[in-house]
Amino acid sequence: MSNRPTSLAFALALAFGLAPPLFAGDEAGPARMGSGALTFDTVPGWGLGADGKSVLGSTHGGVVVDKEGLIYTSAHAGVFVFSPDGKVVRSFLGDKYSDVHDMKIRDEDGGEFIYAARNNNAEGIKFNAQTGEIVLKLPFPKESGLDLKKFNPTAITVAPNGDIFLSDGYASDHIFKFDKTGKYLMHFGKHGDGLKEFHTAHGMVLDTRYAPPRLLICDRNHQPLGRLLHYDLDGRFIGVVAENLGMPTSAAVHGDHVSVPDLMGRLIVLDKNNTVVSVLGYNADPANGRNFNVPQKDWVEGVFSGTHGSYWDKDGNLYVQDWNVSGRIMKLLKVK
Repeated sequence: MSNRPTSLAFALALAFGLAPPLFAGDEAGPARMGSGALTFDTVPGWGLGADGKSVLGSTHGGVVVDKEGLIYTSAHAGVFVFSPDGKVVRSFLGDKYSDVHDMKIRDEDGGEFIYAARNNNAEGIKFNAQTGEIVLKLPFPKESGLDLKKFNPTAITVAPNGDIFLSDGYASDHIFKFDKTGKYLMHFGKHGDGLKEFHTAHGMVLDTRYAPPRLLICDRNHQPLGRLLHYDLDGRFIGVVAENLGMPTSAAVHGDHVSVPDLMGRLIVLDKNNTVVSVLGYNADPANGRNFNVPQKDWVEGVFSGTHGSYWDKDGNLYVQDWNVSGRIMKLLKVK
């Protein structure tokens, strides 16, 4: 008998006659999660090196997929690019690409470009997804007239016309708007727990489920519980989308669905009505949900420890990154 950590997830699996979660050291097999049209199987070992260990190092970042189906994920060491079968095809390493906290990808004249928020480096950047060439930097805009003691961006997204939004989610909770050349245009939002205030504006995406598209903002630490908000592209408050989501860290849109990682250890999927329609990888163990320090040997197949980034490919498969000391990224294969 293996030396398993005790967890509610394991007990529930036994009680309901389900396959128990697989721990490190078990014979790896896929774990199924979700239901109906949103049923997924994990792909054990996806993204690991030939030695079976993570190639990433610590992860505290995001995920995007390009039009060829290559998967980009960010880590403390830089940005890694995987093939759909989980092999590294290239990477952008070094200080210029370290600590990318959030990424968005966009097909533009000249190729595909990744927009990134670097939380420990106090800037947004834009770089060529193929070559890694940095073509734009967004430092703190002094033109705003603000006197900030700290600038620590956590999220970035781009409007259809190329305007760029950069959230200072680990500091002032202001969201800054630039034009496509990097010229400062305006800012909105402030820190607090009021209706139109942010308590860690941690994640942000262009919500294309609606016309015209709008900003979907993850207000991670808003009290009493995390929530999602809509703002228009001029920084005007539209409304609260969803509440009681734990600690929502980011969002990725696919058709009428949006995936929202919850740092407590699960991935939430909402439909166009912003109703929760699926909860994936739920970690019922309070010692391992929202825990950065879960080493690879203690990872559980199909159970997340601190979901931080996610993205869909064209077939509806999901790629999920955990905030994790060893560097964890997972592929969830949509069941046909």
